Amino acid sequence: MGDANQLLFAKSFANIVKGPILEVGSRDYGNTQNFRGLFAKEQYLGIDMQAGKGVDQVLDLAVDFESIDKALHGKRFKTIICMSVLEHCRDPFKMARNIQSLLADDGILLVSVPFSWEIHGFPDDYWRFTPSGVRMLFQELDFEIYKGAAFAGKNNQGSSLDGDFFKLKFSLKSRHLLGFFTAFLAVVFKKLGLMKSIFGHRYIFPPIMISMVGKKKT
Repeated sequence: MGDANQLLFAKSFANIVKGPILEVGSRDYGNTQNFRGLFAKEQYLGIDMQAGKGVDQVLDLAVDFESIDKALHGKRFKTIICMSVLEHCRDPFKMARNIQSLLADDGILLVSVPFSWEIHGFPDDYWRFTPSGVRMLFQELDFEIYKGAAFAGKNNQGSSLDGDFFKLKFSLKSRHLLGFFTAFLAVVFKKLGLMKSIFGHRYIFPPIMISMVGKKKT
């Protein structure tokens, strides 16, 4: 799965990606990204709960690990890619534990989840996440080595994971002074409690996807 910003995010870490690679949720729905093509020289396995284009093996990562380990013949992966998947999982805690168990020593996880996004199926939509929530899910991974990013809806418009995602809606409209000036005004309005009188309600968040890289602790 994944969108164009997630593909760009993965590409920016291509220098640390090593095979074998496991992509979780690899089914091509017609508007998804080709992570496999990005790392075409590496050994690659795409899994999904449903068969289809881009799926090498049908497998649910939210079941008991013993079943997963048997299905994968005990294989471990240097890189796991999990983009726009966890929000569709009924038990993301169990899935996160299984993903960590499938990572080889010093392996990395490229993960992207929605902070604020419209409800969407595949087959259902359960969760939204913060950066701290991702760290809580994957406690065996170190997310401080590599910088993550928050992406708004438009392509290649990202910002740091500083928690002030509200500014993305304004600062990313323009890379010039005007965009950052409107972002500054928006923050001032928020601190002064003027949001409701200006926008009709106290909180405004654009569509935001959080992308992070975690390395397995040794």
